Amino acid sequence: MLQRLTFIIFFLSLSIYSQEKIKAIQLDSIKFKAEQIFGVDTFGTLYYSDKKNSFYKKNTDTTISYANFQLGKITSANTFNPLKINLFYQDFNTVVILDNRLAEITKIDFNLLQDYKNVSFVSSGFDNTLWLFNQDQQQLELYDYLNKKTRFKAVPIQSEIIDLKSDYNYCFMLTNAYLYVYNYFGSLIRKIENTGFTNMAFSKAHVILKKGNELYLLPKNSSDLQAIDHSNLLINQFLVTNETLYIYNDETLHRYQLKQF
Repeated sequence: MLQRLTFIIFFLSLSIYSQEKIKAIQLDSIKFKAEQIFGVDTFGTLYYSDKKNSFYKKNTDTTISYANFQLGKITSANTFNPLKINLFYQDFNTVVILDNRLAEITKIDFNLLQDYKNVSFVSSGFDNTLWLFNQDQQQLELYDYLNKKTRFKAVPIQSEIIDLKSDYNYCFMLTNAYLYVYNYFGSLIRKIENTGFTNMAFSKAHVILKKGNELYLLPKNSSDLQAIDHSNLLINQFLVTNETLYIYNDETLHRYQLKQF
């Protein structure tokens, strides 16, 4: 009886922990110096900043840059739409929208809005919208910067927000309690418990979450996390573009292909 019970417990433990794993197969690596890397597109174009807070777009042929030293440090940049890149300067509560030549399209100073917003996180939405987190209200908002109106406000969040990522269709908000997933209308479609994740990367295919030095993949339309087997011992920054994972450390950018096994 005891042997049978032990077998059942062992079998259950296997069923809980056995899951499909993802293998990160290293393709190549390049020496590259940046203060922060914000994105890599499918053509290998790099978007990054340096210590002087200049923003760069670099491909095999050219490198162009944008700088606005009056606004200080670039807090974040969203580059999934190369025609409307947004740079967020949290110290000045301001977002700058750039075109594909890094020329200014518009600047949104949240301090000057009639409906003042103290913003701590920003990411791009569809059309002329920005997903932003209103620090004073503790709310996720979808803001139409062209018409200067808020299209959507989520229920106030009680836990600390860690990161915000989005594209045309989805917005992912990581807090120290949960990962919230919203569709482009603002409807909450998934809520996953945060068991220690501190960073995330997102492309149109997947979300990758970081816990310590471990990475986990959350497939599209799923709540089942899959561990990523990677050889890198230290992860300073990581990004994902479709099925390609980028890990940046020691002034080296490593490129991996994600394979299920």
